[in-house]
Amino acid sequence: MTWLKWSVVPVWLLSLTGALIIGVTAAPEMRVTWLAITLAGAIVLTFVIQIAIQRKERFVARATASIVGSLALVAAATALFAIV
Repeated sequence: MTWLKWSVVPVWLLSLTGALIIGVTAAPEMRVTWLAITLAGAIVLTFVIQIAIQRKERFVARATASIVGSLALVAAATALFAIV
């Protein structure tokens, strides 16, 4: 379980930090574009971390947790920005 937490949390933090920065600094019409770029960065970071770990056990579970969690954070930020 420690590999799962260690490899998932940094990706979620990147997504959350990216969404917060985008919410504060980006123009409203550009937020969706920047959120998509943030999600793409999270996906790339997921695979960089998984390659760095060099463990094939539970690879799919770790990658799925990272990507789905990032997607949920970015989707929540998108919904929040649509309301505001």
